Order: sequence, then C-alpha cells, then structure tokens
Amino acid sequence: MKRPTLTHSFGKVAFWSILLSIILLIVMSLSITLGAASIDFIVVWKVVLSKIPIIQNWITVDWKESTETIIWDIRLPRVILGALVGAALSLAGAIYQGVLRNPLADPFILGVSSGASFGAALVMAFGWQIAWLGKFTLPFIAFLTGLASLMIVYYLATVERKMRVETLILSGVVIQAFLGACLSLIMALSNEQLQTIVFWMMGSLSLTDWSYNQIVFPVISIAVIIAYFFSRDLNMFGLGEEVAHHSGVSVQRSRIIMLVLASLITGAAVSVSGAIGFVGLVIPHIIRLIFGADYRMIIPLSVIGGAIFLVGADAFARTIMAPRELPLGIITAFLGAPFFAYLLRRARRGYF
Repeated sequence: MKRPTLTHSFGKVAFWSILLSIILLIVMSLSITLGAASIDFIVVWKVVLSKIPIIQNWITVDWKESTETIIWDIRLPRVILGALVGAALSLAGAIYQGVLRNPLADPFILGVSSGASFGAALVMAFGWQIAWLGKFTLPFIAFLTGLASLMIVYYLATVERKMRVETLILSGVVIQAFLGACLSLIMALSNEQLQTIVFWMMGSLSLTDWSYNQIVFPVISIAVIIAYFFSRDLNMFGLGEEVAHHSGVSVQRSRIIMLVLASLITGAAVSVSGAIGFVGLVIPHIIRLIFGADYRMIIPLSVIGGAIFLVGADAFARTIMAPRELPLGIITAFLGAPFFAYLLRRARRGYF
C-alpha cells in the first residue's frame, strides 16, 4: 500500500519541480535583459550557451563584446546569487516552520541574521581586511559572527542537556535585542561608512562576482539534500513530538540537526546579501497552502519558489527607479509585510 503512495508523491514532486525550474529559468533570463543597457532575450541565451564547451561550436557570435561582458560578468552572477540566496532563505524558513511548528517562524528567528549583520558592520565601520581572505573578509566575518550568535542562543536555551522550543525562541529574541543595540552603537560611531552599513543591512546583491556563487552553491546544494533526507521527520513533527517519538523519530537529534542546518544556510545567505526579510516566511507558507503539508513537496518547491521570488524582486529593485537601485530588503518587505499581517489574522482566528 505504501509503494504507490510514495511513487505518486515522487512523480508529483518531480513534475512541479521541473515546471517551477522552467519558470525560474525564464525569470532569470528576463532579469538579465533588464537594466540600463537593454539586452535581447535570445542574445542572453546565446551568450550563456556559448560558454558551454560542447554547444559553443554551434553558436554564431553576433553580439558586441561589451554585451557579453554585461551578461556574463555583471548580470548573470548577480541573478544566480539572487537565486541561491532566495533558495537558502526559503529553505531555512520551511525548516524553522516545521521544527518549531509555527507558520510565523522565519530564518531570522534565532538571531543569526543579527549576528551576521553585526560582523559585517564591524568590517565596514573599521575597514578590517584579512590579507589571505581579501574581498571575502566581509562575508567570512559575517558568517562567523552569525554562527557565534547561534551557538550562544543554543547555549542559553539548553538546560540539563534538554532544549525546549519556547526557550529557544526567547533566547533568540534576547540575542537579537542585544546585537541590535551593538549594531546601533556601531552605526552611531561610524560617520563615513554609515550609508554603506545601512544599505547592506537592508539587503543587496551587489557582490556580483562568480567567486561568491562558487562558495554559496555547494553549501545550498548539500543543505537541500540533507533537508530532503529529513522530510519524513519534519512531517512527523507536524503531528506532535509524542507521535514523532512513537513513529521512530529521534526528536531531540533531528530537531538540533535541522535547526543547525537552517541557521548555517541563513548565515551563509546573509553573509553575501545582507538581511533580506520575509522570503523565508512568505514562500514556504504559500507552497504549504497550495500543495499541502507534506515536506517532500514543501522542501524542493520552497527552494525553487524562493529563488524565483528573490530574482524577480531584485529585478524590480534594479529597474523601478533606474538608474538608482533600491535595497532589496525594501522590496521584499513591501511584499512580505502584508502577507505576514494576513497570517497573524488567520492565527488569531484559530487556523493554526
């Protein structure tokens, strides 16, 4: 009886994943065409395909060198980084909502974002530069401080080797408040770099360099595989901890693994893009409303959906007031805040 159900589920996941992946490719392509220099949709694909060894011999070069530079060296790395960051934040949000059994949970709930922002602000305010890291100093320090804040949260939440969800969330609130105060102090003391810090905190994909994608991509890919492996555990969490325990799930072990995984990918995303809110709140919940509460569906579709959402939001942020660029976090907040209010109204009516 179980085999047909699993087969049907896998077929459904594969179908929707392929469909959303096609939509993602279209959105990414359209995003690359937009900007101060308008580029034809077909030219975008020709330039990208010309970089593939097997296919490049079949492509006729009929574009300017400057056009190829804009596409390959500037816009494509940014669009891919947006897709990776959106996927990471959405996946983290889905995990948090499943483990904490709270549809209002988002990737920043445990203070990882505040920790990463604090580290980035230190680097920008004092001009720190680690010689062997070079341009990676900022994301590296941001990731480390985000990881440090996570460890402090877990330490505060652990009592007699046990960790309760309520204590974990409260510990995250405490750390967020403290780091927020530290961040405000740094901003008050940094006159010249204040605008840079504020812009970074509001979210940006300005780190348009292939090297950042090469670092983030393996992290996100491994995280997706691990999260999908734990999809059954997340489904059991939705039925309650006692049911999960009696179903053979090691509740404490699975919870810690998933929370650490979600926090690490949040730290990785924030370290290269700044604090971009509401992606991890909105996308997993939309996927859940449309496709149900099965995490075999939620995890892969949230990853692709988050990538689509952030790539589209970034294109909007770049073009709505061109040539001026709006911080990406403003766009996602405008879209996410009303949805968050809608969720709160549903929660008050007892839907969750």
